Amino acid sequence: MLSAFGRAFRTPDLRRKLLFTIAIMALFRVGSFIPTPGVDYGNVQQCVATLEGETSLLGLVNTFSGGALLQLSVFALGIMPYITASIITQLLRVVIPRFEALHKEGQSGQAKLTQYTRYLTIALAILQSTTIITTARTGLLFPGCGLDVVVDDSFMTAALMVVTMTAGTGLVMWMGELITEKGIGNGMSLLIFTSIIASFPTALWSIAGGANGALNFIIMILVIVLVIGIVVFVEQSQRRIPVQYAKRMVGRRMYGGTSTYIPIKINMAGVIPVIFAASILAIPALLAQFGDQTADWVVWISNNIAQQNQALYIALYVLMIIFFAFFYTSITFNPDEVADNMKKYGGFIPGIRAGRPTAEYLDFVITRITSAGALYLAIVALIPTLVLVLLGVTTNIPFGGTSILIIVGVGLEFVKQVNSQLQQRHYEGFLR
Repeated sequence: MLSAFGRAFRTPDLRRKLLFTIAIMALFRVGSFIPTPGVDYGNVQQCVATLEGETSLLGLVNTFSGGALLQLSVFALGIMPYITASIITQLLRVVIPRFEALHKEGQSGQAKLTQYTRYLTIALAILQSTTIITTARTGLLFPGCGLDVVVDDSFMTAALMVVTMTAGTGLVMWMGELITEKGIGNGMSLLIFTSIIASFPTALWSIAGGANGALNFIIMILVIVLVIGIVVFVEQSQRRIPVQYAKRMVGRRMYGGTSTYIPIKINMAGVIPVIFAASILAIPALLAQFGDQTADWVVWISNNIAQQNQALYIALYVLMIIFFAFFYTSITFNPDEVADNMKKYGGFIPGIRAGRPTAEYLDFVITRITSAGALYLAIVALIPTLVLVLLGVTTNIPFGGTSILIIVGVGLEFVKQVNSQLQQRHYEGFLR
C-alpha cells in the first residue's frame, strides 16, 4: 500500500488529485471548529467537557460530524443530512414507481435522483438545524451544564444560525462532490471517514486515563486490530455464481459463448443496518430527555435502553441489525430483475433453468449469505462495546464497531481506486 502511494505521488496527475483530496478534507476539518454566529464558544467548550461518552442520537450525529455538532460550528450537521436523504431516496424506490423508473433509465435517471437527494438534504438540514438550535437554547443539548451557549434568544439570531448551518451542509455536500469529480475516491465516504477518524485518538486516549489504563489501552488496541482483520477478510470475500452466455448470431457476427460470474458480497447491506438500528434505539433516550425525569416511562428507558451496555439494548440492537440487513439487501438486490436481464441476453446459471427457477435460486443464495452477513455485522458492532463492559471502562469508542467498519471499508475502496489509477498510467502493453 505504501509503495502504491509512493508511486502515486511520483505521477503528476495522481499527485494533483491526491493533494486536492487532502486539501478538501483539511478544509472540512477546519470548518468543524468555526463557531456559528450567535454561539458563546467558551461556554460551549465547558459544556462539551461534561458530555464525554454521549450515546444519544445527538451523540451519533456528533460522531458523523467529527465533533462539530456539539461545537455548534458552521459544519455542525456534517454529512448526516445527505446520508439520511440518500437512504430515504433508495427506500422510496419501493413505494414510488417514478423513482424506480428513474433508477432504470441509466445515467439521466440517476442524475434526476441525485437532484432530488440534494433538495431533500437541504430540507433535512433546515429541520435538523432548527431542532439542534432549539435544544441548545432550552438547555437540553447540554443537560446539567447550566451555561447559556446561545448569547441571544431573538428570532433573527435563531434564523441566522439555521441559515448558517444549512449553508454549511450544502457546502459539505458540494465539497464531497468535488472530491468525487476532481479527486480520488467517493467524496461523501471520505468526508465520513475524516469525521470518524478525527474522534478516535481522543476516545482511545481517554481509556488510558482510568484505573488499569495502560492495560485497558493495550487490550483495546489489540481488539481494534482484530476487528479490522475480521472486517478486511469478510469485506473482501464474495460468493461467485457462474453465468454462461449462449452463442447467438446477429447478422453475420457471432456473439456470446462467454463465461462470467455474479459477485455477491457477504455483507451486501454495508453499514446501513447498523446505522438504522442505532438511530432508532437512540430515539427513546432522546425523547426521555424532554420528559419528566421522575415519570415511569422515563425511568424504564433509563434503566433498560438508554446505554449501550444494557442487556435489553444489546438484544434489540442485534435483532434490528439482522432485520435491516435483510430489508436493505432485498431493496438493493432484486433476484427477479437479475434473472430477467440474464434471460434477455441469453445468460443462464449452469444446471439452473432460465427465468423463474434462476430467480428462486438467486433468492436462496442471497438469503443464506445475508444470514451470515447480518450476524457478522452484529458481532463486529458489539465487540468493542462488550470489551469495554468487561474491562469496566465507561468511555465509549465512537459509535462502536460501526466506526471501524466505515473506516476500513472506505480505506479499502480508496486504495483500490489508487491502484486502478496507477494501472491505467503504468500499464505495459504490446508496445513500450
